[in-house]
Amino acid sequence: MAKNVMMVVFVLPNSLRRWVSGDSEVKVFAVAADHDAPPTLGSALDTLRRTHPLLEERLRDDCGRIRRHIHMIVCGENARGLGGLDCALPPGAEVYVMPALA
Repeated sequence: MAKNVMMVVFVLPNSLRRWVSGDSEVKVFAVAADHDAPPTLGSALDTLRRTHPLLEERLRDDCGRIRRHIHMIVCGENARGLGGLDCALPPGAEVYVMPALA
């Protein structure tokens, strides 16, 4: 059976737009690990790594975790509280990327 695939939109702050030619949004496909599961934030970031590697390396550390100074908001909640990289993404998901405030 086919795996679930959906379009995910990353909405970027000004400070990260230079890594994507000044765009305020980046659209990628997220692919689920299997046909019974929804795509996750981690799978969307894996695609982002292939399409926009300079941006992705500013969002995740060398171990693949979301950087401490980056917050990703999914459905109005911080993804860390929804399972981090394992956070299930709903259809039409928008992920708001926000640098932490000092």
